[in-house]
Amino acid sequence: WPHDNNEIYDAFNRIFDCRGHGWSNLQSVHLNLPFANDEEFARLHAAIRFLMPIMPALAASSPIMDMRATGLLDNRMDVYRNNCKRIPSVTGLVIPEPVFSPEEYQEVILQQMYREIALFDSDAILQDEWLNARGAIARFDRNTIEVRVLDVQECPAADLAIVHAITGVLRGLCEEQWLSHESQRAFDTQSLHEILMRVVRDGENAEIGDPDYAKIFGFDGDVTAGALWRKLAGDSASYRCAVAPEVEQALDGILSHGSLSSRILCALGHDLSLPNVAPVYRELCNCLAEGHMFGA
Repeated sequence: WPHDNNEIYDAFNRIFDCRGHGWSNLQSVHLNLPFANDEEFARLHAAIRFLMPIMPALAASSPIMDMRATGLLDNRMDVYRNNCKRIPSVTGLVIPEPVFSPEEYQEVILQQMYREIALFDSDAILQDEWLNARGAIARFDRNTIEVRVLDVQECPAADLAIVHAITGVLRGLCEEQWLSHESQRAFDTQSLHEILMRVVRDGENAEIGDPDYAKIFGFDGDVTAGALWRKLAGDSASYRCAVAPEVEQALDGILSHGSLSSRILCALGHDLSLPNVAPVYRELCNCLAEGHMFGA
């Protein structure tokens, strides 16, 4: 890497070996949401960690890796959660720990991470909050929380549609529409992680598998992540900002026809030969160039 910050990238490569997936081919949308003070940080962090397990049900777009359908709808997230496994505290369980003040975040998450990486980073190049690779990271240098579990989509309208839906639900959670702030804080990290892993595998078709989580949104028994999002989209309509018609249409398309991963697999059928895969991905390139949805 002959450009700016090359000493940082050299350190990452030396410690984690950046030749695999998920380093240069990041393929994600980073959503940064602001907080003004400690109270807003606590509410936003609680809401994000609570909603995070089902975010990839909307955003999964990486069903093929190395010309194979791996059985996961979100291969990017599976790679992401394992890229720093040499130092487990860097990524944790992807779902952030239940910490709700800057001081607690510094002590529980950042300092633990800095201590562990110091054994491999004697020049202290990576001792910064951006080392954190959880699915959402606090950026106290600019008072935002950065969400990192969203695969990039086929066109900007689709990216904005997903961000639009997620921010609407997060606003509702911060205002305690479905459950109290205290109840959000109480959800166990391991339980949220298990929901996330089911969604990484099955996308919108994943069974939530946690009756307490499903019950919060009015479901008795189990429910798929896709059905849950269709309900949440209706429940949170009043919390969403006004957007261009094509963004609303893109959201309707995703809720009706499934994640981009599902639409890609549908287009491919069971034929993963290059002559079949190449035209599908050429069409995805056309979607980006022309600004339209794929297979919806």
